[in-house]
Amino acid sequence: MTGTIDILLVDDHQLVRDGLRLRLDAIEGFRVVGEASNMPEALSVMERLRPHLVLTDLSMKGGSGVALTREIRVRRPEMHVLVLSMHNNAEYMAEARAAGASGYVLKDAPATEIIAAIYTILGGGSYFNDHLKQTAALPKKSLAPDSVRYLQTKKLTPREQELLRDIADGLSNKQIAVLHELSIRTVETHRMSIKRKLDIEGQAELIKFAVEFFSA
Repeated sequence: MTGTIDILLVDDHQLVRDGLRLRLDAIEGFRVVGEASNMPEALSVMERLRPHLVLTDLSMKGGSGVALTREIRVRRPEMHVLVLSMHNNAEYMAEARAAGASGYVLKDAPATEIIAAIYTILGGGSYFNDHLKQTAALPKKSLAPDSVRYLQTKKLTPREQELLRDIADGLSNKQIAVLHELSIRTVETHRMSIKRKLDIEGQAELIKFAVEFFSA
C-alpha cells in the first residue's frame, strides 16, 4: 500500500506501549494513531480511528489478543492484526492464526522484524516467526529482496550503504544527518541516489527494501 500506515497499539503495559510508539513513530510512513490497554478499550478505539493495522499483545488483562483478533475480524474483516507475544510456542501462534491474525512476532525479536512484518502484512502477505513456522510445519515465506537488487546494492558507495542501514533502522533524515554530521539536503541526495541505483521509486518501497535486505 502507499501513504501512511495507521497503527493501533494494544498492550496492558504502558512501558511496552511507550517503547513501541517511540520506535514505530520514528519510521517514515508509520503513524501510531491510538493505544489501548485491554480488549474493550481496543475495540472502542478501533471503531473510532479505523487504523490499517492493530498490533496487539497476546496475553493481557481484560481479554486475550486471540479474542481481540477474532472480534476485529468479525467487525472489520479488512483490518489487519499483528500479534506480538512473549510466548515462543507454536500452539499459541497457530491459535492466533486461526483467529485471523496476519502475523505473529516474538517480543524479543529485533525491531526490524516487526517493521518487516508490518510491511509484509500491509502488502497482502502474512508473517510468522521463522522458528515457529518451522515448528508448526507452516509454509515458509521468504522475505529476501530479489536477486537483482541484491546485486545492485554493490553499486552503492560505502556512505550509501551506511545510510541504507540507517533507513532499515528507521532513522529519519534529520537523525541520519545528525549521526553522520551531514546536512539534511545531503542525506536527501544520498536517498535519491540509492533509489536510482536500486531502481526504487517511493520512500515506502525504499524502507521496505532496506528492512528486508538487512533482516534476510
